[in-house]
Order: sequence, then C-alpha cells, then structure tokens
Amino acid sequence: MIAGPCSLEPSNLNLKIGFELARISESCGVPIIFKGSFDKANRSKLESPRGPGLEEGLRLLAEVKKETGLLILTDIHEAHQAKEVASVVDIIQIPAFLSRQTDLLEAAGKTGRPVNIKKAQWMSSNELVGAKQKVQNPSNSEVIVTERGTFFGYGDLVVDMRNFLRIQKELLCPVYFDGTHAIQRPGCKSGSTGGDSVYTSGLVLAAVAAGCDGLFLEVHPTPLRAPSDASTMLQLNKLESLLRKAISIKAILND
Repeated sequence: MIAGPCSLEPSNLNLKIGFELARISESCGVPIIFKGSFDKANRSKLESPRGPGLEEGLRLLAEVKKETGLLILTDIHEAHQAKEVASVVDIIQIPAFLSRQTDLLEAAGKTGRPVNIKKAQWMSSNELVGAKQKVQNPSNSEVIVTERGTFFGYGDLVVDMRNFLRIQKELLCPVYFDGTHAIQRPGCKSGSTGGDSVYTSGLVLAAVAAGCDGLFLEVHPTPLRAPSDASTMLQLNKLESLLRKAISIKAILND
C-alpha cells in the first residue's frame, strides 16, 4: 500500500500520519510506503496552496523515513528534479497529467529507482506501454502503474475494473488502485476539484476483488483541514478497518 497526505504538511502532522501507518503496517502485515507531495504543481487555481517546495519537502520526507522506518514516495514534475529526489526517496511517482512527458519519464527511469506511473484519465491501458518503455529505456527501472479512473461525460471519474487484468497482461507489471483520486469530480467545486469520500471503501474493495496488486490511498487525521484534496482523502482512523477488509477479500481470491 502507498498511503499518506496529499501535500506534505508541518513535521508534527507528517510524523503523526507516518507513525500510524507504520503501526498499521506491522499490525496488518502489509508493507506501507509513505507518500507526500512537496509541490502540487497542477492545482486548479493559481491561489491554491502548493506545498513546501523541493528543498523543504525532501527534508520533511527524509525525517519521516528516519523516524518511522517507512519507505518513501513522492512525485516529480520536471526532469531536473529526478536526481535530487532519488537521493532521498525510494520510489518516484509520475503524476497522471504528466504520464506521457518523455523527458520526465526518462529522467525518472535513469535514477534506477522504481517508478510509479499514475495512469492519466484519458489513457487506455495499451497507451501505457509507451510510458513504461520511456522509463525502462535504458535503465530497466521497476515500474508500477496506478489506475485512478477515466473521465466520463458528467464530470465524474469512472473506474473500469477490467483494467487491472488488462494492464497486468499488456505491461507485465504491478497495478495499484488509487481509491481516493478515483472519487474526484474535477471542476465541480467552483472551478476546483471536489469529490465524495463515501464511495472510497466500496471502490477499494471492488478493485481488490478485481485483482489489483496494491492500493494507493491519501489519508489525513482531519481531511477537511488539509490544504489539498480535502474532500477526497480518507480519514486516517478508517484506514486499518478498510485494509483488513481488503486483506480478507485477497485471502478468498488466493484460496
């Protein structure tokens, strides 16, 4: 599981989330990777908070890694960030809106770190083949793909549960499900992205039943106070219960 806040926040809150994720990881026997963004460079509005920036963000991520022992993931938006970010994090993430950017994908791959490609809302499974090739040529970095839905006509994202098997077969790589971004409603909130987290649990359990390899969930102790994705993040105290249900479903599939 990849989990953490949308945007990195002050040390005490990052660590509060990180320590709880470490506890859940040990309790449930599931590896958890802490995620947090140092720059939300694709916010809907110019005045939206963007995060602490590269230098401070990497300091905060290194602190979480040192104090909690969790592996760390963050996203990059420009090719020149890849090398510096790779010196701190264990996995580099490519944002969905940038999942076809050749220079960015190649720079991430050249670090040798595993790369998580967030599937863009307009991409079919076979369009991901080119993105994976850009990351793996010539470094052969390990690739993860994260499914987060496809745009539909009335402003919702719709998740095609067949895509987990399609991507696994076509790309031969693990496929995670983003259960928090999948419930976004772009533009529904006075020109900003909104969403309804009441649907997260059902979609997560459906994705596990459909065969996803892992989960991606943004979590926060008090989501409505968060500077980014306040309407879609899962409340932190609900994570363990949801994860245990997912584990039960996975166990049935493995029987």
